[in-house]
Amino acid sequence: MNRYMTQRLFGIAVRAAALLVVGVLLLVIGVTVARGGGVLLADPSIVFTPPGSRYMLEGTGGFLHAVLGSLFIVGPATVVSMVAAVSTAVYLQSDYSSRRFSDGVNMFLNVLWGTPPIVYGVFVLTIIIATGAQTSLFFGIIAIAIFQYPIMTRYTDEALRAAPETVRESTYGLGATRFESMRMTVRAAAPGVIAGLVMGFARGIGDAATVLFTTGRSTRMPGGLFEAATTLPVLIFDQAMSFNAEVRSHAYAAAFVLTSVVLGLILLSKLLAGRYARYTPGGNR
Repeated sequence: MNRYMTQRLFGIAVRAAALLVVGVLLLVIGVTVARGGGVLLADPSIVFTPPGSRYMLEGTGGFLHAVLGSLFIVGPATVVSMVAAVSTAVYLQSDYSSRRFSDGVNMFLNVLWGTPPIVYGVFVLTIIIATGAQTSLFFGIIAIAIFQYPIMTRYTDEALRAAPETVRESTYGLGATRFESMRMTVRAAAPGVIAGLVMGFARGIGDAATVLFTTGRSTRMPGGLFEAATTLPVLIFDQAMSFNAEVRSHAYAAAFVLTSVVLGLILLSKLLAGRYARYTPGGNR
């Protein structure tokens, strides 16, 4: 087999793999839209209506409590995780730490990124049991923040490393301190930092395993930081196993809402990254 034939076969394999990935994605989205979209068109109020006390038996009501639970958990967790992630990523740069130390920390971050989300949930559950506490929004925020931390840190670290070296050199040449220089570098890396923020939020809002053991299950509206709540992924898990056909149909509707939110966040990250890229060195204004 000559090299031209090898190149042609490799090209065919690459295209086939790309088509397979796109095909599976379109299939998942298509089934979710067809099943969940139809339910929402028939009864849009299920998004904005809280469920009744006998919801799993009667199937009356909606999943507003799960939407609010997801926002109340993932929103604060994203803020906490982003502050820690940006601080860590800044410290891993050459101005503050050695290359060996930075590579070692990045290795551990990669391990944390690859750790199954349910492990984070079990870890926080261990803390709950040890302290004699109960599952609540508070522990869900902690679990999601820990889960998001390696994702956002790696995104931010890569963005800072990819920032133009001229930014750091010019700031030092003007007599700036390390803090002032890094602040300008973070600004230059804003597209990557924003992408990490949005992707971390999307991963957090779409995760069920992390909050499965930490927030509990509830059909009531979130009532406080230390009360049980539920999220959209956990709600979908519970509804999909119901013997009630109407409840199972609501699971598809909730899956449609969740998929739409995640896809929207991914598109938003691309748009924001492109917008902020205009204000970075070398960006198109």
